[in-house]
Amino acid sequence: MAGKGEGPAIGIEYSRVGVWQHDRVEIIADDQGNRTTPSYVAFTDTERLIGDAAKNQVAMNPINTVFDAKRLIGRRFSDPSVQSDVKLWPFKVIAGPGDKPMIVVTYKGEEKQFAAEEISSMVLIKMREIAEAYLGTPIKNAVVTVPAYSNDSQRQATKDAGVIAGLNVMRIINEPTAAAIAYGLDKKATGAGEKNVLIF
Repeated sequence: MAGKGEGPAIGIEYSRVGVWQHDRVEIIADDQGNRTTPSYVAFTDTERLIGDAAKNQVAMNPINTVFDAKRLIGRRFSDPSVQSDVKLWPFKVIAGPGDKPMIVVTYKGEEKQFAAEEISSMVLIKMREIAEAYLGTPIKNAVVTVPAYSNDSQRQATKDAGVIAGLNVMRIINEPTAAAIAYGLDKKATGAGEKNVLIF
């Protein structure tokens, strides 16, 4: 496989970004040396925080710190799982147009509403910035992973988040598929026969 490719994985709790280079997938560390970034976005009177900075201030600003946005992506507000989750979150979620869940926060003194795709796009932008800082070159294309159980609506909403983030989402793939591909990419053919690999 020639060239480089970026692959962000936006998780419910944590996100990571990898790049194919030197004949293997490298998970890129951020400026703090962390290879995972909390999937948190916080809104304050002065700024928007993403990742560790957002998670670190959640106790002081719980109603304006959004996490688990991936649990809302591609779902309807009336979905029983959304209704169950809404009861547990400190931030506010309301029904928007077409029964779309909208996250309500106060940002720079004004009430704002964001769809889950918009929150996910903010995390994707952060992951792109980490990759660009590491590679020293702009990133336009990405392959984004989703849980294997994601439905078509969730996959499309994830792709929409990538577009909002300014990325050309080349493909949406299942997380177990990504793990299997990552395992196989750096393995040279050492002989004939099958190999059994557990992907969890």
